[in-house]
Amino acid sequence: MSLFSASVLADAPVAAPKGDRVWHPLTLVMVLALWLTTLGNVPLWRALWALNDHHDLRSMLGLAAFGVIVLAAMAVLVSVLVWPRWRKPMGVVLLMVAAANSYFMVTYGVVMDPSMMVNTLQTDLREVRDLLSWSMLIVLVWGVVLPGVWWWRQPVQKWPALPLMLRQLGFAALALVLMWVVIWASFQDLASTMRNHKSLRYMVNPFNTVYAGTRIVAGQAAQTGQPLQPIGEDALVVRSASAASAAPLIVLVVGETVRAANFGLAGYARDTTPQLRQLQDAGELSYFSQVRSCGTNTQVSVPCMFSHLGREAYGQSKQPFENLLDVLQRAGMRVLWLDNQSGCKGVCDRVAHANTRELKDPVLCPQGECFDEIMLHVLPERLAELERGSLSGPPAAGTVVVLHQMGNHGPAYFKRTPDNMKPYQPECRSQVLQDCPAQDIVNAYDNAVRYTDHFLTQTVRWLKTQKRPTALLYVSDHGESLGEKGLYLHGMPYMMAPTEQTHVPMALWLSKPMQAQLGWDAKCWQNKATDPITHDHYFHSVLSLARVKTRWQQPERDVFSACATGSPQADAISVPTNATGHSAKRHHTRAG
Repeated sequence: MSLFSASVLADAPVAAPKGDRVWHPLTLVMVLALWLTTLGNVPLWRALWALNDHHDLRSMLGLAAFGVIVLAAMAVLVSVLVWPRWRKPMGVVLLMVAAANSYFMVTYGVVMDPSMMVNTLQTDLREVRDLLSWSMLIVLVWGVVLPGVWWWRQPVQKWPALPLMLRQLGFAALALVLMWVVIWASFQDLASTMRNHKSLRYMVNPFNTVYAGTRIVAGQAAQTGQPLQPIGEDALVVRSASAASAAPLIVLVVGETVRAANFGLAGYARDTTPQLRQLQDAGELSYFSQVRSCGTNTQVSVPCMFSHLGREAYGQSKQPFENLLDVLQRAGMRVLWLDNQSGCKGVCDRVAHANTRELKDPVLCPQGECFDEIMLHVLPERLAELERGSLSGPPAAGTVVVLHQMGNHGPAYFKRTPDNMKPYQPECRSQVLQDCPAQDIVNAYDNAVRYTDHFLTQTVRWLKTQKRPTALLYVSDHGESLGEKGLYLHGMPYMMAPTEQTHVPMALWLSKPMQAQLGWDAKCWQNKATDPITHDHYFHSVLSLARVKTRWQQPERDVFSACATGSPQADAISVPTNATGHSAKRHHTRAG
């Protein structure tokens, strides 16, 4: 019997009660396309309506043309995706994607591009919990549960598979023709709108998710089977002949979601960084005021800033490379990543790493989430473990510790600070930021910045107790929108991201022994504070701070390249490496 014989039906027989409508399968597909185009894209239509204040005939015709284009495109998508065997679950999935995207776009002003899609997939349980709200539940009930139940229960006519396939594909072809005819007829206005308002292309549900998912899968497929490329195989630690011989301890603090606009040292009206200001006034700390991030979310920014490639090359690269931590370790330094966030995004995979997630400290970890200070409590023990594990090998040329903060991770900013450290009141205590007055949101956010000031200063105080040269370099991974232009949180595509999401704070503190060991002119690194800097400088500048030399270092991207008072002597510190070029011993630890 032929596969497409009339006896092979696209749907199982449906016993519909007398009087109930039995849908033609193609008609039901069109009902889903119409729902997704209208109610499933409320944020899109709101944004288009808001583009024109006058709503004259031309603008209304343009809006109507855009609606026809979206409906035709939706008909093509649904006709291609929704087939009898998986009609019910696929319809519910499309409803769920459209409702969830619409909720986040309306509530926070975000759009679903590939980087936001990756960020969503990387979200852990703590971050999901912060996003849950009654308003989100209501949207899911009205946008998924009710229409989903209706969709699931509809009886459908029985059709042979081949005729149904031909009709459905033919209908998709007609819809495609209609879409291109309308695009051609309205091209001038449509092109102008899309060119001037690029965010619209990421607002069409569920095409934004389909596009983002396709880009992610294609990118992962391109890297599948690609070997990890080593870098810095020639890396060595060098030091000037007159410098102290003690191996330094360098702490790199990766901040979370702190924007420069609310950082006291940046000239903010509120002094949200009073303790860091004291260090600055004493000449111990330098604040860099013109720093731009590599991305607008953690998933992009953290791997990018630790990469040697720079933002543009990193975004285009299909080849996986080792990163800054690999180079430091290969040069003979001990490296430890300590995380109070959702992970290192692959950066710490080949070095010792620990996470605070499972710690149960009643003061610093209330309700299952830890304040950033918990990292200082476990750091001495983790360093001792790291050093004990390397006793059998050659002496290390120094130690680099990365502290990855929870920082100002939103929308629950109020959860990031202890109750006794909230000077700005009243603060927003809702995950739905639009439910709070604008000033309450800023108060909660500024309290978290103030806590970062406390955390960084406590880290400096601890470093001052160490009997070796020490340094601290702090930089935030990306910024945050607090309601400006209707945007909240972060994650906008970089090309259209507001400065609040890309302008970030950066600060450097050096102990006196560290300054002597580096041989830097103090005025030089402090005078660099106003130079334009990006995350592209991070890889190369940290190598300079750690006294690591390699051909992969680019002086033009090294913030401190001009600060050495003399050329370092060829006093190289190295360790034996294994066949892959890495230090022979690695240690992986987990806090808790």
